[in-house]
Amino acid sequence: MTVHPPVVGHCDELQDALAAFRGSAHITQRWGERLAAVLGGGGRLLAAGNGGSAAQAQHLTAELVGRYRDDRPPFSAIALHADTSSTTAIANDYGVDEVFARQVRAHGRGGDVLMLLSTSGASANLLSAADAGRAAGMRVWALTGCDPNPLMAGSDEALCVAAASTATVQELHLVAVHMICAAFDAALDRAVRRGGGHA
Repeated sequence: MTVHPPVVGHCDELQDALAAFRGSAHITQRWGERLAAVLGGGGRLLAAGNGGSAAQAQHLTAELVGRYRDDRPPFSAIALHADTSSTTAIANDYGVDEVFARQVRAHGRGGDVLMLLSTSGASANLLSAADAGRAAGMRVWALTGCDPNPLMAGSDEALCVAAASTATVQELHLVAVHMICAAFDAALDRAVRRGGGHA
């Protein structure tokens, strides 16, 4: 493993990790296209993470409810941690491990997508959410750090970032979010050009 100096070394580490991450473009492409089909057909995306990963999950849902680049209709996407009353009530009454799983059981439907973001891939509340999503018939996708990890194993598909630091993993998760959104918008555009409205 390369040892980088502080500060500028952060850029070097990111550059090294990004070069390897570029090979995952096909996954973000597939996920964006699948999301366009699911959300364009009236389905929903649920997303969750802890800490910085919660911010990334909320960034994704904001791009879908709002817009990424060009103006387009809004689509149903919910960041589960953002409902503070629900999360605190569930944590208080059922325990932290149920914070996301209970919301997945409430809001998720068969065919919907559940996106779980975790740098460690080992967060108990996300593993519980993945179990709940699969039980509901949702597609469960995970953005994680290095493989193998429990969340990768508990998901239908995972994109695992090989990087030495949590910060770099989170930065590449944001890159993945934007790549997914670009693929999502491109799929919608193709559907409109074919005369099919939403994807």
